[in-house]
Amino acid sequence: MKSIYLTMLFALLSMSVVFGQVKTEKIKVGGKCGMCETRIEKAAKSEEGVTSADWDKKTQIMEVVFDTSKTNSDKVQMAVAKVGHDTEKFKAKDETYNSLPGCCKYDRTITTKKEGEAHKH
Repeated sequence: MKSIYLTMLFALLSMSVVFGQVKTEKIKVGGKCGMCETRIEKAAKSEEGVTSADWDKKTQIMEVVFDTSKTNSDKVQMAVAKVGHDTEKFKAKDETYNSLPGCCKYDRTITTKKEGEAHKH
């Protein structure tokens, strides 16, 4: 009986390797407080294929785990920028950032490679 369970588990794990690859990435995301943390993590997790997102307000780094067959880092970063938080690649729209609560107004000096691209999601 035990060997049947192990065989089934091995088969499931093998299928996940064939159909998708899990990747963990660390991404710089601007934010300031616990409300930012909730918003950032929720936005990242809303992207199909993201299994985990954890943003640290002290380091402003989000560790995200996702299935590369369903999404990629750019899509995750665009989802986060869309809710008002600049990432290393995408800058949130000014009007979205300006609509954040006062406690969420972070220093927007994160260097972005594609400013203003977040709205193209």
